[in-house]
Amino acid sequence: MALFKRALVIVFDSLGVGELPDAGRYGDEGSHTLDNLASVAGRVRLPNLASIGLGLIDGIKTINKAARPSGSFGRMREASPGKDTATGHWEMAGVVLDRPFPVFLEGFSPEIMDKFTKLTGHGWLWAKAASGTEIIERFGEEHLATGKLIVYTSADSVFQIAAHDSVLPLEELYRVCEKTRLLADEYNIGRVIARPFTGRPGAFERVPARRDFATPPPSETLLDLVKAAGQEMVGIGKIGDIFVHKGLTEEAHTASDNEGIDLTLKALATVKRGFIFTNLVDLDTLYGHRNDPEGYARALESMDARLPEIMDALGPEDVLFITGDHGCDPTTPSTDHSREYVPLLVFGRAVARGVDLGTRDSFADLGATIAEALGAGKTANGRSFLQEISK
Repeated sequence: MALFKRALVIVFDSLGVGELPDAGRYGDEGSHTLDNLASVAGRVRLPNLASIGLGLIDGIKTINKAARPSGSFGRMREASPGKDTATGHWEMAGVVLDRPFPVFLEGFSPEIMDKFTKLTGHGWLWAKAASGTEIIERFGEEHLATGKLIVYTSADSVFQIAAHDSVLPLEELYRVCEKTRLLADEYNIGRVIARPFTGRPGAFERVPARRDFATPPPSETLLDLVKAAGQEMVGIGKIGDIFVHKGLTEEAHTASDNEGIDLTLKALATVKRGFIFTNLVDLDTLYGHRNDPEGYARALESMDARLPEIMDALGPEDVLFITGDHGCDPTTPSTDHSREYVPLLVFGRAVARGVDLGTRDSFADLGATIAEALGAGKTANGRSFLQEISK
């Protein structure tokens, strides 16, 4: 029996709150995205997240502790191996992986790149791990001169293709990525990512039209359950790409996190019953991966300032969950994701206040809770905490 008409999840992409016990296996000892960026950038003012209970989550030391929190709070441990975007989101939706996606820290093999050229008809530059902004500055001019595409990866399972819009128009870049997805399937690479850019040498800029071409989840997800139950299932940001457009009744890409909030508000004004799943990716792509703690802090404050708009738009039978999908500590030497706990905040008029949900054993607990809350069946993994948050 459904207890809520609508559920909303907002993923603050890369907002980690402390290293997991196995962080050392990933080279992420000492990572704590939230506390570490605050130690470098100065005090981070997040009054709205704090009012729900962010500062009361175990392991967080830099956020004010609300005397009377307006919601419930806790943190979640990732049960799946890895620290990839898809892995984190799939686990929230009830899919726990037993092995990580492969990564290519030494670069893609000649065999892979030969297949890439034969498949797409394009030459390539680099094909090793790199920072996205640095690599287009390093190879952008040669790319313009030769037409060869800039290929790079990271500590995630990604095959990223950067192209200037004068060399490869956006739709053609997407087509190249669609072809490359076939190659990625052969090597179980998690995502192929289109990275368009524009500008001149010395002043190249990424175009906000990134597109992810992911491998599909290996089994049924929460999104499939909600749709099958005849409810609306809306993905905002890169949710559609992460779930390969499966299980959705509506989706919208975004050019910025502010647009993500705008589209979330629009969905709250139109969706009558179902699940709205929003990813706010700027924290990760613009600040976490670029090791910019000051920028991360200001962007996080900006999103916090918009939370009252979301909270005010909630009806009496709505529930809001705020979380992350992994860490991306901008204060460590690495520019990649970090293996961390993620926050869990729950807010709504029918949500109990001040409940400490502790440390959940899996992100899948979130999906199990939403499935039960909406009366949409049961996810394959996860332990629901619905009764703990219900008044």
